[in-house]
Amino acid sequence: MSRIGKMPITVPAGVEVTVQADNVVTVKGPKGTLTKAFHPDMIITVADGVLTVARPDDEKQHRSLHGLTRTLIHNMVEGVTKGYSKELDVNGVGYRVAKQGKQLVMNLGYSHQVFVDEIDGITIEAPTPNKIVISGIDKQVVGQFAAEVRGKRPPEPYKGKGIKYTTEVIRRKEGKTGGKK
Repeated sequence: MSRIGKMPITVPAGVEVTVQADNVVTVKGPKGTLTKAFHPDMIITVADGVLTVARPDDEKQHRSLHGLTRTLIHNMVEGVTKGYSKELDVNGVGYRVAKQGKQLVMNLGYSHQVFVDEIDGITIEAPTPNKIVISGIDKQVVGQFAAEVRGKRPPEPYKGKGIKYTTEVIRRKEGKTGGKK
């Protein structure tokens, strides 16, 4: 049995979870509403504020989907109650970011400025000129958007310049002259 898949999900107060036909799960909470369709073979039940996911048999595909389904539903419940956020740091001389309306304007050492538009379900903040905070209720959308922003200028290993996650550690390399004696 899947250790993650068999764990029950407690639905907090103020959150409403509904399971419709074809395993379409809708989670409504204080921060918003998320809807996702899951594999029809998974057995999703809600009773007394506790949501459980079960599988019909021990077939390889069902074992794979069991823990995945439970984790995705847990992320939905977590998202509508607390939300998710990713913090990015901008390192480099002259590198800075600013928020203009619904756009993030970045000076990243190119000959032009880089503009990134906010998408639905995502809010971008630039509290300081070298920090970006991306937040929203859908964990997958927040992570994907943060990866796209980071992709505009990924950190390089020699000087550490670029956009990196706050928790990310850049492995630094020696330059060409570092090996000579």
